[in-house]
Amino acid sequence: MIQAKVAEILDSNQFLQEFEVKGWVRSFRSNRFIAINDGSTINNLQCVIDFENTDEETLKRITVGAAIHVKGTLKESLGSQQKVEIEVTSIDILGDANPEEVKLTILSPKRHSLEKLREQAHLRVRTNTFGAVMRVRSKLSFAVHSYFQQNNFHYVNTPIITGSDAEGAGEMFKVTNFDLKNPPKNEDGAIDYKKDFFGKETNLTVSGQLEAETYALGLGQVYTFGPTFRAENSNTSRHLAEFWMIEPEVAFCDLDGNMDLAEDFIKYVLKYVLDNCKDDLEFLAQRQEKEDQAKPKAERSEMSLLDKLNFVLENNFKRVSYTEAIDILKNSKPNKKKKFNYVIEEWGADLQSEHERFLVEKHFKSPVILFDYPADIKAFYMRLNEDGNTVRAMDILFPGIGEIVGGSQREERLDVLKAKMKELDIDEKELWWYLDTRKFGTCVHSGFGLGFERLVQFVTGMGNIRDVIPFPRTPQNAEF
Repeated sequence: MIQAKVAEILDSNQFLQEFEVKGWVRSFRSNRFIAINDGSTINNLQCVIDFENTDEETLKRITVGAAIHVKGTLKESLGSQQKVEIEVTSIDILGDANPEEVKLTILSPKRHSLEKLREQAHLRVRTNTFGAVMRVRSKLSFAVHSYFQQNNFHYVNTPIITGSDAEGAGEMFKVTNFDLKNPPKNEDGAIDYKKDFFGKETNLTVSGQLEAETYALGLGQVYTFGPTFRAENSNTSRHLAEFWMIEPEVAFCDLDGNMDLAEDFIKYVLKYVLDNCKDDLEFLAQRQEKEDQAKPKAERSEMSLLDKLNFVLENNFKRVSYTEAIDILKNSKPNKKKKFNYVIEEWGADLQSEHERFLVEKHFKSPVILFDYPADIKAFYMRLNEDGNTVRAMDILFPGIGEIVGGSQREERLDVLKAKMKELDIDEKELWWYLDTRKFGTCVHSGFGLGFERLVQFVTGMGNIRDVIPFPRTPQNAEF
């Protein structure tokens, strides 16, 4: 007898072979047909039970959500819904699910809203939608590591607790060991962080980039893939307080090399999931199509989910300077007719998602990499161009979502970097170690950041970022 996963049995042609499988009941029809799923695939395995020769008490316990252990013979299915089925010879109930309680949960066949499912994050993965999303997330995660390892990158675990603010936004979660009711104070009444656990003020990290840079300048090319945190009080469909970031850093690499790397990386991971998640992606594509049909025409996706993925995979990313993009946007019909919510009036404007999508979906009809942004709207560590007004930054723009990757050539010149930090009032003492890398064999180097949930959202077609992470952390919500 072969013990196997549902996915393996559905692909098998070993007819008359004895199999055993464990999983959860998705449905039980006519006291005869059990649909079982174990999470290995979106597809259920039909198990046909001889109810006349099965104990009545056992039959009562075969309910939606129950965990069962089935043994039986693989047969060609006579039904049109599946190729194979198991003719059950024995069945054990491993874990009961009370039918009355199931009716009140997401395990019920009744369709629930995504908002309702978030209230039961411990059970929502049992639904088709979230099972598919989380399997795709898992494969994407593997593809990330696979790409970098195949290309001789070194995986670096950067600190989660940090004393620096890489983004300079200040929206960080504080880490302390103090009794919050009675923290020690200085003579001037301020909290004395020298007496805290780390001897200084510390926070949860917003990015591993600065630390990754130091390792790139010794190991050559590295990447981080870990949790990051933002204390931004935002309840939009695009923000999480806890999320995962992919951040490669490469020594002896300029902005052109950085753009090449980002495009190659993205195409690799998309191809990987298209090749390895076909059933889940087809289901998610059908789901998005149904969801779109319920929306007003103006809000519907112009491309199906699979078309969107292939659009990125099959097109070269168009490289456009920020200055050229501003000219295109200023002269576009939506801008002239004031159809944009944020009308572009002059160079220096911070582009919004509507502008980014116009460039991708309407003007160039391909993914776009914008580069050489105004220095005033970008971070201190980005390399200043010779014009003194722009920096060697780049953003990658995708259909339906806008910006998905942000990166830059880093400022390797110590004097220029110090001047920028002084201008932005960033304390040199806090980042002495970062500045040191510009003193000991500095070189041209570059990197980018990709929010993993943003990538999963793009690949799965889910409208809200809270639905692509197992346990979303948002303002006023840290359940589970």
